[in-house]
Amino acid sequence: MKFFKSFLLLSTLVSPIFCFGQGSFDLWVIETSGKGASLSIKPETAYALTDRAEYDNQPSFINEYQLVFSAADEAGNFDIIVYNFEAKKFTNLSKTSDRNENSPRITDCGMYIAAVVSEPDKKQRLWLYPTNFEPAELLYDDIEPVGYYDWYDNKAAMFILGEPNKLVYAESREELITIDTEIARSINKRPKTSMITYLSTRETRTEGELKAYQLKSFDIKSQESQTYGYGLPGAQDFIWLDKNYLLMAKGNTIYKRKYSDEIWEPIGSVQTETHQNISRMAYSPDLDVLVIAMERKQ
Repeated sequence: MKFFKSFLLLSTLVSPIFCFGQGSFDLWVIETSGKGASLSIKPETAYALTDRAEYDNQPSFINEYQLVFSAADEAGNFDIIVYNFEAKKFTNLSKTSDRNENSPRITDCGMYIAAVVSEPDKKQRLWLYPTNFEPAELLYDDIEPVGYYDWYDNKAAMFILGEPNKLVYAESREELITIDTEIARSINKRPKTSMITYLSTRETRTEGELKAYQLKSFDIKSQESQTYGYGLPGAQDFIWLDKNYLLMAKGNTIYKRKYSDEIWEPIGSVQTETHQNISRMAYSPDLDVLVIAMERKQ
């Protein structure tokens, strides 16, 4: 993807406190059909949206036709990139030489793209990047180091790196609710609910040499916790298709299940000689596409 060089600035490497799984990854697009329980993928439509030796990962849809993701330039600096499916165009939302932006997601209000920023002084905090390209704003000055997050009621549920890692919800500046400890990196609000869902690394089930983590939720309104069985062995990234159905991936195969079921149903595999190991995913029911991150084979 040579045109990336016109967008991404060469800059000094800033090593983040938290490991975001740096390496050589690309984004792939797959067409889908059906919704929810009937969703299926069309593996024959899969194509590489990005094709570079650097890191293109952490995709997230911000509206019906635009995707954001984190991308590294040749010097190892991470910026936020916006891809427009209608215009088929990449644009930098950020161009920063002294910091790294990771895990971009739209806020509840839709006016900002949030990102975890590794700052020059090594702090790792949540920042807001206005969609009108005005200067970024720091959201929580005293909460760090942040790894991953999602939103409920315009407030963030955040993975905080520590011993152990913990999941917290910023009810207010004075009240920080600790939801759980020992969690994996994937944090997602269950659609049309007040539930924050995540995988517990404390509650596991072993299958062969791989561990499956327990899928859990915490209801911000009721303050109650629930469990939804286990994720796929060896995987720690999941997304919700809607209120009832989830997706995970293992190797090059994508799986679906209802939250109340125990069995993950394979819905298709991406066949490619160049990439492997699907991790993060983003789904657009409006475009009927699934965007996946895949590791480049060496």
